[in-house]
Amino acid sequence: MKQHTLAYGTEIKGIGLHSGCESVLRLHPAPVNYGIVFKRVDLNGQPEIKALYSNVVDTRNCTCLGDDKGNIVSTIEHLMAALAVMNIDNLLIEVNSPEMPIMDGSALPFWRLLQSVKTVEQEMPRHFIKVLQTIRFEDEKGGYVELSPSNDFRVNFEIEFPSPIVGYQEFSGSINADVFEKEIAPCRTFCEKYQVDYLQSIGLIKGGSLDNAVVLDGNKILNPGGFRISNECVNHKVIDAIGDMYTAGYQILGTLKASKSGHYHNNEVLKKLFLSPSNYEII
Repeated sequence: MKQHTLAYGTEIKGIGLHSGCESVLRLHPAPVNYGIVFKRVDLNGQPEIKALYSNVVDTRNCTCLGDDKGNIVSTIEHLMAALAVMNIDNLLIEVNSPEMPIMDGSALPFWRLLQSVKTVEQEMPRHFIKVLQTIRFEDEKGGYVELSPSNDFRVNFEIEFPSPIVGYQEFSGSINADVFEKEIAPCRTFCEKYQVDYLQSIGLIKGGSLDNAVVLDGNKILNPGGFRISNECVNHKVIDAIGDMYTAGYQILGTLKASKSGHYHNNEVLKKLFLSPSNYEII
């Protein structure tokens, strides 16, 4: 298998979830072994930040990249998930804001954008990170993420929320383009109405609306039409996990098992994976 990039540049724009300001992304082809790199074109010097787990500086509510000068790009996980499943290895992403556009709260707009642009095969082979032994990170409340050996990338994710609408949900299966497009990419981020009210009261999620999140209120879904998919909530967590795992630098060959976890757990399990060369090999 060879590395891939886009055949030509493309653009997508939307609002930032917290700022409510327009955020414009321009995606450009990149050479072999370049990786996925974000470039803040609105700042002096146009700093670049590579999408690596070691550059993650914040995992509260999203995955946020940063450099040693305090420059950041937040909420990268939905685009990263689409890039991973589309097998795009090398890409320069220009962004004019500290926030990625939230779009509709899912990975579907990014997936459709990438599908509309041809990809090109490059001259160098693609590399993978093959998990050699089980690595687990667990917090004090029992939420965990575990990576174990496998010949492909599989996810087994479970959530359990007190909300009667969400309750217990589980996703289990291999991740490929067909499964991602039909079952995973359309799934939006979700939250309770009281969380929205609080965050807006302290000046956050100025761009949040029913157009970019599923909002739950007791036993009601406030969005017209309700859920897109019956297990939309856990499948959105799968989007996040796929995107966060792609910050390993290469696609992972392994099974990810997770329960009651989030971006923090995803980043911590990657840190543990790379602590010892005996945990993995690059193939």
